[in-house]
Amino acid sequence: MANGSRKGNRSKEKETNWQERVIQIRRVSKVVKGGKKLSFRAIVVVGNERGQVGVGVGKAGDVIGAVKKGVADGKKHLIEIPLTRANSIPHPIDGVGGGAKVMMRPAAPGTGVIAGGAVRTVLELAGVRNILAKQLGSNNPLNNARAAVNALSTLRTFADVAEERGIPIENLYA
Repeated sequence: MANGSRKGNRSKEKETNWQERVIQIRRVSKVVKGGKKLSFRAIVVVGNERGQVGVGVGKAGDVIGAVKKGVADGKKHLIEIPLTRANSIPHPIDGVGGGAKVMMRPAAPGTGVIAGGAVRTVLELAGVRNILAKQLGSNNPLNNARAAVNALSTLRTFADVAEERGIPIENLYA
């Protein structure tokens, strides 16, 4: 019986190889009858560096509670992205989130992650190793992270496109 429970623990450890990175912690306030009520907002990116990533937001009276809520929210909003053999994206893509726009272009092996701020964090936790990205418009970390997730969620592989069109994958190259 003890052996069986140990195996269960090991499999749970394998599943919980998620990395979390806090992009921003901001003190926010709400005006109520007695004055101002202070709370904290945490923006968290959760990813497994193997093609899954999510952005979450949590608010609580303390920082630790806000980060925990952000992690839970990020795991609820996970997306799966296709990666190439060079750990890049299959094709150029643009994403929008609020007033933020993000432009992403695939890159050759050895290029690294050329991106800034929240977009860089999202790409690193998604497992992308070679990419060129640029934030356009807003500097807001939450909108930039959401724009990056929006762009990554609309990526398609050759196999996806061939299946959509109902033709063999070889006909795409012709």
